[in-house]
Amino acid sequence: MFVHESSYIDDGVRIGEGTKIWHFSHILSDTEIGENCSFGQNCVAGPKVKIGNGVKVQNNVSIYEGVEIEDDVFLGPSMVFTNVVNPRSFIPRRDEFKKTLIKRGASIGANATIICGNSIGKYALIGSGAVISRDVPDFALMVGVPAKQIGWVSKAGNRLQFSNGKAIDKDDGSEYILEDDKVREL
Repeated sequence: MFVHESSYIDDGVRIGEGTKIWHFSHILSDTEIGENCSFGQNCVAGPKVKIGNGVKVQNNVSIYEGVEIEDDVFLGPSMVFTNVVNPRSFIPRRDEFKKTLIKRGASIGANATIICGNSIGKYALIGSGAVISRDVPDFALMVGVPAKQIGWVSKAGNRLQFSNGKAIDKDDGSEYILEDDKVREL
C-alpha cells in the first residue's frame, strides 16, 4: 500500500494491499479499507467505516460513520454523504446515525449528495449533482434534485434500451431483463 506523507492514518485501521491514499487525507480509527482502492487528495474515512476492494474515492470526499461501501464503487469528486437526518450543532446525535449502503459497482457522480438511511443498488449510476433521498434500485440511472430515475444502465454504465423486457449492452453484449420494475443481468 501507499500513503502519502501528508496523510494521517489513525490506530486500528486496516488497509489492503495495493491501496493508495494521496495528499492531505485522514483515515480514522477502526476503519477497514480493502485492496486496490484509491483515495484522492483531501479525503476522510471513518471512524468505523467499511470500504470494499477496488473502490475509487475522488478528491474531497468524506465517508462518515454509518456508511458502508461494497466492492468496485466509484465516488466522484466532492460528492457528499450525510449520517444524521436533522443535525444541530448544539444537540449530540451520535446515537442517531443512519446506515447508508453503497452496493457493488455503483457510481456516484461529482457533487452528488446521498441522504443517510438509503441504499444505492448494484451498478446504479447517480448523476453529478443529484440528491438521493430514497433507496435506488440495482442498475438504476438517477439524476436531478431530488433525484428521479430516468432509465437503466448496464454494468459498464451504458444506457439500456429495453424491448419486450430485454436489453443488450451495445459495447460488451451483456444481456439484461426487466421484470416487475427490476433489472437483472442474464
